[in-house]
Amino acid sequence: MVRDRLLLAASAFDGGLDPAAFHAATSREEALARIEWLLEKRQRCGLVVADPGMGKSHLAAAAARRLGGLGAETAVLSLRGLPDGDWLDLLLARLPLDAASREEAVRPWLKLENRLRENTLMERPTVLIFDDIDHAPADAIDGVARLVAAGEPRFATTCVVATTTAAGLAAVPDAIRHRSGLRIDLPPWTGDDVAGYVASALDRVGADDDCFSPAAVETLARFASGEPRTACRLARLAAVAAAGEGLHRVEAGTVERAWRELVPGEVPAHVAGDREVASSAATASTVRAVRQLWG
Repeated sequence: MVRDRLLLAASAFDGGLDPAAFHAATSREEALARIEWLLEKRQRCGLVVADPGMGKSHLAAAAARRLGGLGAETAVLSLRGLPDGDWLDLLLARLPLDAASREEAVRPWLKLENRLRENTLMERPTVLIFDDIDHAPADAIDGVARLVAAGEPRFATTCVVATTTAAGLAAVPDAIRHRSGLRIDLPPWTGDDVAGYVASALDRVGADDDCFSPAAVETLARFASGEPRTACRLARLAAVAAAGEGLHRVEAGTVERAWRELVPGEVPAHVAGDREVASSAATASTVRAVRQLWG
């Protein structure tokens, strides 16, 4: 029973991009409000800028859901690692074209233009969200720049939102950066944000709210260093480890041992001075417990 309770808790941190699992911390809620402003003010483009692991992709999924609820037609496409020439067909696959439009023997770009024109005539805004534009192939960057710069009436209700890292911003062409109506930065999570995330995630899957002790949540926040991706992965690993050890709930020590399994040999400087490094025997015990749990 204890093991099942903690495995249920672990399922709350699966790391997926389901908008229902998006934790709208204060800074993320503000980011969503800014994206809504882009739509409301009919801005052609906006840029979301954040370091890796800060939740750009999850924000993109949540924004698409929210803007869809406001009447916009939305599509999200990750440009990372796409081969040259694939991005437009993948984008069209994410738009609700009817069968006749999909089978029409015209160039993909014309299909996109026709859809944007139709939405404009229907007074239905279109929001195209391109994730990881700083890792996009050259033809995709050129296509996004063309969408952003186009002045034809058929593009009048089209808004492009692109995500990038701060380091990759220089790789985004001026045609996109200079036409961006807003730069939206995602700051690191605070300790309260991490606590809120853990509580909301447990509630979402119906897990007990005391599966993580207050000290465990505090330790989780310190090790995550404000990075949502790390907070999610560490919370899951700690819950699985606690279940394997037969613990009633996740404690601070379990989080520390889970961190050493997640990032072997690395301890954040601000944590190293606070707590004594766990013994290798304790770490090995946790590893055995997790392996035993998952076979």
